[in-house]
Amino acid sequence: MAVRHQLIEKPPVAVWGVLEDGSRYSDWVVGTSDSRPVDDRWPEVDSQIEYTVRLGPWTAEGRTIVRRLEPPRRLELEVDNGPLGTVRVAIEIRPWGPDTLVIVDEHPLRGPGGLLHNSLVDALIQVRHRSMLSRLADVVEQATADRPTGAKAQA
Repeated sequence: MAVRHQLIEKPPVAVWGVLEDGSRYSDWVVGTSDSRPVDDRWPEVDSQIEYTVRLGPWTAEGRTIVRRLEPPRRLELEVDNGPLGTVRVAIEIRPWGPDTLVIVDEHPLRGPGGLLHNSLVDALIQVRHRSMLSRLADVVEQATADRPTGAKAQA
């Protein structure tokens, strides 16, 4: 199991505003080159985002499904990587003074990814999480500079 955290120097509503915006998924999720909500329900439970991963000339499609939602504190996703299987990604948002502590917990659920899961894979996931959380912080900071966020969280 890979767990990583990062302090984002913006309030929780700003972080939640980015997470609830399905069109921003590929902006902060490492490995995705494009993403699109399947419908306008994101991030309701069972709503989905489709994404594309590109590695040179190779592309793969996947989808991410919301499995648990507790706005504006928790978002749990099941990422379907096709033949590689699925993983659970839990994102917890904690107020930390005027800032936000974001905790990401990821582990395989189904398929070959679960069979091959070991401490080396966890170390690689930690590197990916470090980059992902840094990108999330950048997107949150840019979003709050460009436009108000958290419309659904404040409603």
